[in-house]
Amino acid sequence: MNWQEMLFQNWQGIVRTLLVGVLAYVVLVAFLRISGKRTLAKLNAFDLVVTVALGSTLSAILLQESIALAEGAAALALLIAMQFAVAFLSVRWKAFAEIVRSEPSLLVRQGAFCDRALRSERVTRDEALGAVRAAGGRDVEDADFVILESDGTMSVGLRARA
Repeated sequence: MNWQEMLFQNWQGIVRTLLVGVLAYVVLVAFLRISGKRTLAKLNAFDLVVTVALGSTLSAILLQESIALAEGAAALALLIAMQFAVAFLSVRWKAFAEIVRSEPSLLVRQGAFCDRALRSERVTRDEALGAVRAAGGRDVEDADFVILESDGTMSVGLRARA
């Protein structure tokens, strides 16, 4: 392939990408609306995996001529249905929820780092301290707690100042 073919091959490929791209996008938006807000909620690692997989699938539909729109729509529907099934089972079966969801971890308690939890979650003291500062504190002693939530965010409760 020469450099000209790398920049432009033919109008057919461009038209296909535009047409299939618009249709695939409409299909994805429709499926997400049908499946509800939970499908792309920022709740846990599993949701992140589904979100990345949806994006990767949409990209494949757009750029790979060997994938028909119907096949791509089936793949998108499968990913959303699996995510829906996992969310459905998680709400109704505690043991299943414990398998697919991580529990929040206490990283700071009453102004002191919980070093075992920091190591276990692979969070540095500086990262936890950064969360304290972002919440308006100056040092770890200003925090009543720092919790690493299941979605990877840190919740901070500051101590009441006298």
